[in-house]
Amino acid sequence: MPTISMFYGIIVRMFKEDDEKHNLPHIHAKYNEYEIAITFDGKILEGEMPIKQLKFLEVWIVIHEEELKANWELIINGEHTFKIEPLK
Repeated sequence: MPTISMFYGIIVRMFKEDDEKHNLPHIHAKYNEYEIAITFDGKILEGEMPIKQLKFLEVWIVIHEEELKANWELIINGEHTFKIEPLK
């Protein structure tokens, strides 16, 4: 599961699963015991995250949407992802 970014204790990963729900472009994020799968437009596919960390994650997604889309294309084509700048 490639880690594409880390900030404020949040680890962000991207990988493609072969099921219907996770077929949408999305990321997985982990913060302590919390885990979430969230699309690039903010739809939570599964899991939960404390509101403060969720807001950080949502802002980071908006800032890096184009890079996330490019990484998703790489994943679909079986290629390696690249790192994305953390939220500062």
